[in-house]
Amino acid sequence: MFGGKNKAVTFSYDDGVTQDIRLIEIFDKYNLKATFNINSGLLGQPGSLLREGKTVNHTKVSPGDVREIYKNHEVAAHTLTHPLLTELDEKEIIHQVEDDRLRLEELTGKPVVGMAYPGGGVNFDMRVAGIIKEHTNIKYARTTVSSHSFDLQEDLYCFLPTIYHHREWDSMFETAERFLNCKADKPQLLYVWGHSYEFDINDSWQKFEEFCKMISGKEDIFYATNAQVFGLGR
Repeated sequence: MFGGKNKAVTFSYDDGVTQDIRLIEIFDKYNLKATFNINSGLLGQPGSLLREGKTVNHTKVSPGDVREIYKNHEVAAHTLTHPLLTELDEKEIIHQVEDDRLRLEELTGKPVVGMAYPGGGVNFDMRVAGIIKEHTNIKYARTTVSSHSFDLQEDLYCFLPTIYHHREWDSMFETAERFLNCKADKPQLLYVWGHSYEFDINDSWQKFEEFCKMISGKEDIFYATNAQVFGLGR
């Protein structure tokens, strides 16, 4: 159970970009909790990305602002510089993950226990998951593969989120409705992930706020960070 309840909602957002500030304002407005996966080696760097024919800002938050920006949420690792871990040897995987974790602990002043695998496509495998489990202090690792399920999973090092907000907008509200209406005679988790810069592509901020309003404020739901949902603290 989650805090004495059978339902839980959590969110996970990657890259540590400046749009996180606006996203956190929405989460805080509706008393929702999220985990933000950050590349500490890229903090403070300006940048942009081309997505769906549009250029969007991809500037990383400044190192000195991390503690204040994410104070109400969880900070987790995303590797130092966002490489494709499946292409790295064991030593470099450990360096990318564990050093990122340690730097983020210094910046936040809080334990960092989780991570999200960086990159698209096949960005993890059992070799990578095994190295992280055996040779770092990471306790869970989120993939980019949607499960479309609310059931809990045994392997926290290959954790599948429920749904990806950006590519699955059409089913987001239907999924939330299904979750809200389920009787939950066993623990059920709605896990949404994405990148906050994606809300700039088609200006979908208002749409996402409507989703947050819809899912929030329910007495039978535990609203928590990833670590809290997994029983790992903050």
